[in-house]
Amino acid sequence: MTQGRLSFQVEARATGSQARTTRFQTLHGEVRTPIFMPVGTQATVKGLRVEDLDSLGARVLLANTYHLLLRPGPEVFVRMGGIHRLMGWDHSILTDSGGFQIFSLPNARDMREDGALFRSYVDGRQILLSPEKSIQMQRAIGSDIMMVLDECVPSTVDHSRAERAVHRSFRWAQRSLKAREDSKQALFGIVQGACFSDLRQQSIAMTCELPFDGFAIGGLAVGESKSEREDFTQLCTELLPEDRPRYLMGVGTPIDLLEAVHRGVDMFDCIIPTAYAQQSFAFTSRGQLRLERQVYKFQEEPLDAACGCYACTRYSRAYIHHLIKADESLGAQLLSIHNLTFYQNLMQSMRRHIFADSFSDFYRRMQPELIRKDPDAPLKAPRRKRRRSKIRLATLGRYEVTTCAEGIGRIKDRLSGETMHSVNRPDEEAHRLYVEQPCLKQRLLSARQQNRPLVVWDVGLGAGHNAMAMIRKYESILSSLENDAEIHPQLLLVSFENDLDALRLAAKNPAIFPHLHHPAPHHLLTHGHWQAYGCDWQLVKGDFMQTFDRQPRPDLVFYDPFSPNTDHPLWEPAFLQALAEYVKPQACALYTYTASTAIRSIFLAAGFWVAKGWPSGPKEETTIAMTQKATSRWRDDHVLLDQSWLERWHRSHRKLPEHLDSTLKDRLMQLVVNHPQFSELQERCELN
Repeated sequence: MTQGRLSFQVEARATGSQARTTRFQTLHGEVRTPIFMPVGTQATVKGLRVEDLDSLGARVLLANTYHLLLRPGPEVFVRMGGIHRLMGWDHSILTDSGGFQIFSLPNARDMREDGALFRSYVDGRQILLSPEKSIQMQRAIGSDIMMVLDECVPSTVDHSRAERAVHRSFRWAQRSLKAREDSKQALFGIVQGACFSDLRQQSIAMTCELPFDGFAIGGLAVGESKSEREDFTQLCTELLPEDRPRYLMGVGTPIDLLEAVHRGVDMFDCIIPTAYAQQSFAFTSRGQLRLERQVYKFQEEPLDAACGCYACTRYSRAYIHHLIKADESLGAQLLSIHNLTFYQNLMQSMRRHIFADSFSDFYRRMQPELIRKDPDAPLKAPRRKRRRSKIRLATLGRYEVTTCAEGIGRIKDRLSGETMHSVNRPDEEAHRLYVEQPCLKQRLLSARQQNRPLVVWDVGLGAGHNAMAMIRKYESILSSLENDAEIHPQLLLVSFENDLDALRLAAKNPAIFPHLHHPAPHHLLTHGHWQAYGCDWQLVKGDFMQTFDRQPRPDLVFYDPFSPNTDHPLWEPAFLQALAEYVKPQACALYTYTASTAIRSIFLAAGFWVAKGWPSGPKEETTIAMTQKATSRWRDDHVLLDQSWLERWHRSHRKLPEHLDSTLKDRLMQLVVNHPQFSELQERCELN
């Protein structure tokens, strides 16, 4: 049957199953289902060329409207003639609307009826992503299939919250359809309803009244159990129209794909094939392998003897194991090629069996095979006293777990691509910059002499590395002092964070986050505070800019938010000036990882005195920003920026962040040039 802009046809149905094969025509070619779409969020599938994707059989890629709106922006797509020409891809592209990214920013956006208001992680601009703007951007991108903007909520929300999202998503769907106008691009509606049968039915009934070219099942793979996901997938496919494609968004593992095809789904996307490749996992016909394991060090055979991909025909397990251990990007690239080939082959196999009407037997045979784990390792791996536990949870909200070559965990922001402590081992960097550098014992004893606690602000709790480095050092200092509790120095540690998912994710993977082998972070997550031995650790949730001036003035600040590209407001001149004014009465020192000339200039213009911080990894310097009282009390501990730095600053082309307007730049530059730090240092040099 022909339907809408896609000339959609159902070709075959399986006996004893809802599985089906279909075909439809987009602006860039024919699509046959079941189909898996590799995720090319920013107009690229991580680490792969379009030639790689073409050769492994991908025929539809997924790109993300949210990310492409921020960079490179609609003007580039208009000038270049669309995404296909820009990236050199000849086949079809589906663009997500940005709805999932809105869902992933629970504390960094404002949901309104007209759209979602958020701040760009690229340049700090406030952007309203409305249904109309999403469609306008997708039209500029030139994708073959566009998605309506919807409000995705966690599958665990209560009924009233899910119901509000269903109705808002429907209103946004109507606006999206109107915004498409006469575009020849196909447009899919999205059904929501969390894990409530009545809301799913209601959402489908309303959405299917609208003339969409296909329908997506949204709001799954966001917190529900596997059985719930399968049940609600089946509920949706039984109610969705037969004559248009069905797309299950963001799913999943090979077994998830098999189960969903069995229940009548046609289209899928997920980052799992490439994300797992980054963690050394390979999907094979004999089970899931983890190539970082020592058992593969001497294995000459390919990843999968049944696979004909480039990685399997050219390279051994031993070589890929070596690449992974050496932290070489080629290892993840080869595993990505293989995993995506495995997914494409699985979809083709399901399609063949549906045509042959043998899918039911194939489904029963493949169920145990697709959940098999590392079958060779127990027989061949040598006994080890310590065995690394597997990652139990790879993603949560906007964050995902990655590991370095030594197997130490890191947290990555999936939206911006930034990784916490991306270069150095997180514990080592935290200990060096935020514990050793501030001379913690000396400062604790100084505060004790004043009969008060040492107040430390931990700005950007993240996965808790800096806070736990402080707590462990404090406990070490206590053990070296006398046992009389009355003379123990007191510590008030205040951690600021607007999204606890990074800490929650790390806490669920303790094997690769050893700094959390302590009761404090788990108690903090549950109760919002932890207190023992004279240490009081408090959690302040929410926007730091809105909460900092309600806390005791700090002696030390660990300033560790993401970079200015991601946490832009926390590095703005106006806010840092407000922060400097608040801490001014205290002998306060702020430590941060950056040595950027532009950021140092903002600290100076804000009223801080700025010194060179200790090196960290490849960074020759970091930065310390202090109140004038701190420079007087702790002058000998720091090397302030002097006239030689100011001379280099005059020659710099990046004196201040580029996004600031010229009037503000001129004012800030005058504040830097006239800062008393430089005149005092000059006078002191002349006296000497």
